[in-house]
Amino acid sequence: MNQLFINGNWTPAESGQSLDVIDPATGEVFATIARGAGVDVDRAVIAAQGALQGDWSRMTATERGRILSRIGELVLANIDELAQLESRDTGKPISTARNDIQVLARYFEFYGGAADKVHGEVIPFLHGYQALMSREPLGVTAHIIPWNYPAQMVGRSVAPALAMGNAAVLKPSEDACLTPLRIAALAAEAGLPAGAMNVVTGLGEEAGAALAAHPGIAFVTFTGSNEVGTLVQAAAARNHVKVALELGGKSPQVVFDDADLDRALPIIIKAIAQNAGQTCAAGSRLLLQDGIYEKFVAKVADAFGGIRVGLPANDRDCGPLINLSQLERVKGYIERAKRDGIPVLAEGRLDANLPEGGYYVTPVLFGPVAADNALANEEVFGPVLSVQRFSDEAEAIALANGTPYGLVAAVWTENGARQVRVAKAIRAGQVFVNCYGAGGGVELPFGGVKGSGHGREKGLLALEEMSSPKTIVQYHA
Repeated sequence: MNQLFINGNWTPAESGQSLDVIDPATGEVFATIARGAGVDVDRAVIAAQGALQGDWSRMTATERGRILSRIGELVLANIDELAQLESRDTGKPISTARNDIQVLARYFEFYGGAADKVHGEVIPFLHGYQALMSREPLGVTAHIIPWNYPAQMVGRSVAPALAMGNAAVLKPSEDACLTPLRIAALAAEAGLPAGAMNVVTGLGEEAGAALAAHPGIAFVTFTGSNEVGTLVQAAAARNHVKVALELGGKSPQVVFDDADLDRALPIIIKAIAQNAGQTCAAGSRLLLQDGIYEKFVAKVADAFGGIRVGLPANDRDCGPLINLSQLERVKGYIERAKRDGIPVLAEGRLDANLPEGGYYVTPVLFGPVAADNALANEEVFGPVLSVQRFSDEAEAIALANGTPYGLVAAVWTENGARQVRVAKAIRAGQVFVNCYGAGGGVELPFGGVKGSGHGREKGLLALEEMSSPKTIVQYHA
């Protein structure tokens, strides 16, 4: 797929340059993508502006919704192909990739059904006046998405933008572009007009930076690191453009003495093993109350030791990490924690005979971890779980809130009053009680506070983010 998708057509980058696509499972090149840059972003933005001046802008919300629903249907019809692409490109186990494609389809189904459900308001006002508030498209929206869930992120980011009548320019991570490119082709097959969805591949510092700073953009969504998020927001600010940022997390699982430990155990393990821990919402901190610490940490260690890492096609708990840089980063945290003297409570298992060039890391459970240690505060983005202990509710809340992040949290307790108190006291965009993640939750607004960013994606709130309110006051006396 060594081409960009602009104005409904496949086209090479103006430079003619390309980038290698590396298989994380083997470390070998298996494809190339176009190395788009600023001039290609210009072409994509112009194409999107053309769609807003053409058929796309004249479609009713119902017609837009039908196209999105057809995209969802085509995604499911091509699920095997898309899952294989996603798995090969990212290294995730094939069942995880298949689930991601199902969630992608669900995004287009959800926003296809929601497109004509966004209603305006009549505002009580002065006698002789009628005041209305409507929601209108923002214009050309920019979507800079990460490598960990490329398929899901297309649905999460682009589907609500299209539902509201915007035209989108998508810049996927250079580490995972193949599924977004294929989705763009399926969208065109479903009847999405040329220019309504454009995909520019390339390096973040070239194509991504040009897109964030482009004067023709009306809104930017970005998911990624805090450092790059700051650059994106600064670039967009020069054009007075609103930005939705999702910048990661250090999410706590807070387990009280009265929790249902049998229910909690497999969910806690899955929350860190999923996608090899390369998940912004990974449950990477386990906070245990003193009364159950010894008993439950032993159970967690036993279960954690059963985590298996292998080839994506073999469908283990974890596949490889995305690239060499990420592998070195995660190994660096593990080695530093060991040098700091933090006890290793358990380690997962690597399958035998894995390719030497693959980016595999052994999952590690550390504990107890001091509250001021890097392992308790920084996002590792790998299969590394840190255990901390607390004595009472106040200390649990302090630990849960004691990092720069505030994305997701879980509270495990059978005490109904405590469930409410602690959930309200934890500073996070989502708090789950006696569960975690809730199956992806396309319907659930998602985003963070503090260092985890701002703005909301998913659910109906995303439609508000992707639109602009207009107040109309009419004098009729």
